[in-house]
Amino acid sequence: MKVKRIDYTRLTVIIFLIIVMAVIASLTIGRDIYEHNEKSLLSFAIVNFSGYLFFFLLMPVELPFIYYLRTGYDPLILNLVAIGTAMASQVIDYLIGYFFSTGIIDRLIGRKRYEKAEFEIRKYGKLTLFFSNLLPLSSPVISLAAGMLKYHVKDALVYSLAGLIGRYLLMTLIF
Repeated sequence: MKVKRIDYTRLTVIIFLIIVMAVIASLTIGRDIYEHNEKSLLSFAIVNFSGYLFFFLLMPVELPFIYYLRTGYDPLILNLVAIGTAMASQVIDYLIGYFFSTGIIDRLIGRKRYEKAEFEIRKYGKLTLFFSNLLPLSSPVISLAAGMLKYHVKDALVYSLAGLIGRYLLMTLIF
């Protein structure tokens, strides 16, 4: 049996990103909750934007949306903020994939994860972009892989946007 070697650089990056994620959540939603302040749309926007960046893969973006939806915010405004910040992050993910080398991104997200995203995009194309944004999947990784594959930017953005609109409308109707 082959013994796996620990990649300390990658482990350090992951720990650092988890700490940054916890700080962002604490300074935004956490502060609003503990101080019993009115929930701020800026806090939600920061958390949602961060959650859609490919390197914050552990941050569930659906939970803050549901939390803020239940606090009485206008669903239309909340949906617009959620979709806008998600799309801004998706564009950044696409551009990082487009302009940075495969080696750098491999070290950040892992070769297997990238290869799986690449396979899905090559096989299903636009449907992958749509469903990865509609369902709670790794849409940031798909956007990153689409950028690395130099996938048509218009298609990537249109199908990502359509999936995000569907996701947030469904969550609004359910919750």
